[in-house]
Amino acid sequence: MIAVFKHEIRNYFHTMTAYVFGAFLLAFTGMGATLYNLQAAVSNFEFVLSFGSLIFVVIVPVLTMRVIAEEKKQRTDQLLYSLPITTTQVVMGKYLALLVVYLIPLAIISLYPLVFSQFGDVYLPVAYGSLAAFFFLGAALIALGVFISSLTDNQGFAAGIGIAVILFNYYSVSLAEHVSSTAAGSLAAVFVLVIGLGLLIRYLTKNESLAYGFYFLAVAGLLAVYLTTPEKFEGLLPALMKELSLFERFSVFVNGVFDMTGIVFYVTFAAFFLFLSVQSLEKRRYN
Repeated sequence: MIAVFKHEIRNYFHTMTAYVFGAFLLAFTGMGATLYNLQAAVSNFEFVLSFGSLIFVVIVPVLTMRVIAEEKKQRTDQLLYSLPITTTQVVMGKYLALLVVYLIPLAIISLYPLVFSQFGDVYLPVAYGSLAAFFFLGAALIALGVFISSLTDNQGFAAGIGIAVILFNYYSVSLAEHVSSTAAGSLAAVFVLVIGLGLLIRYLTKNESLAYGFYFLAVAGLLAVYLTTPEKFEGLLPALMKELSLFERFSVFVNGVFDMTGIVFYVTFAAFFLFLSVQSLEKRRYN
């Protein structure tokens, strides 16, 4: 794992990837600091992070699009499979390298509250609590980007899908106000989700029987619940969109509450998509 980590770090800093990522994150955060802390004379640094979170829509897919997709395209992933390490160690080595690239500009940003506190009252516990949540938010999105990159050998396609998925998650709470909250509408949305999960299971396992078995059990269970207690589906779709929003959970920290359930959610989210990334590579190894 250490060898993979060192190799990835060298690649990021021998190319423009790390520098472009850091430059955009620092530039966008600097714009937020200028708008909120300097021009508006507001001492809440956490508002800057809330503003800066939008840049994740672009920089995370750009950072993660090549992490596995490029290996597949150049067929160098075959070399990884020949190393005396597990697929989990390969994925973790790549993921930790991405976190280091992310932490470097974040370390610079962490100095901002201290600088602003020299010229006004900055509530440092809330500022640094929000900064910690900002790190976990980025770490969760990076894990999602790694998984998307593991699904294809086309970097541009991986970046495009990543931007679309993160953008949808960013606006999911706003969109939740315009989607159907009826029981039938929620049931239809859950059916679409089941189809997506079934396709993912089929892709990762190449086992059609397992995918069809999942379809049958999930659909049967959903219909049984809907026919007996349809009221459980009322408002389910908007509620799901709000609960699965990474950015909505971050707003809790910005409002001055250090919510440990949010941190646990981010860690679980990252672990889940790293697990899926490992399964995606394992499928290719055995094929």
